[in-house]
Amino acid sequence: MSRAAIRYAKAILDMAHSRGVASEVNNDMAHIAENLEANAELKGFLDSPIISNEVKEKATLEVFDAAHNITKGLFRLLKENKRFEILGAIATEYNKLFEDMNGVEVATVTTAIALDKEMEAKVMSKILEFSNKKIVIENIVNPEIIGGFILRIGDKQYNASVANRLNVLKRELTQ
Repeated sequence: MSRAAIRYAKAILDMAHSRGVASEVNNDMAHIAENLEANAELKGFLDSPIISNEVKEKATLEVFDAAHNITKGLFRLLKENKRFEILGAIATEYNKLFEDMNGVEVATVTTAIALDKEMEAKVMSKILEFSNKKIVIENIVNPEIIGGFILRIGDKQYNASVANRLNVLKRELTQ
């Protein structure tokens, strides 16, 4: 994440918060990040040094025409500063800052198969041991952990995977 993207995201969040529209702008930023991640053509278009910033601004205003005026103001600012390539990073950082501001923390849960409701409840009970904030669970599926789960919240990690238990057992037996 570039420092410039972080500065832009903080400035946009401050402006949106002061006008009471931080949530609406957060929805815009989530939509932008999602579209840039899913659409390599759009990302390539914005990253291209050949395409003028005026054309990039017009295109983003068209693609994200339902965006809030603050978000559209960001497009104008990126045109003036010739920084469209960091739009995705700004959007992602804005989402993180917005969640922090609202006391929301993302818990990354890695499992061998997708979480079902029962497993999600078990994971949530474990999460409550680590954090008292409002938690959003992000599930990553990785069959290599065999079973169980790996929970990461901020800089804390709890590894309850079968693969980890097997590695611990292997270390104990080889000593």
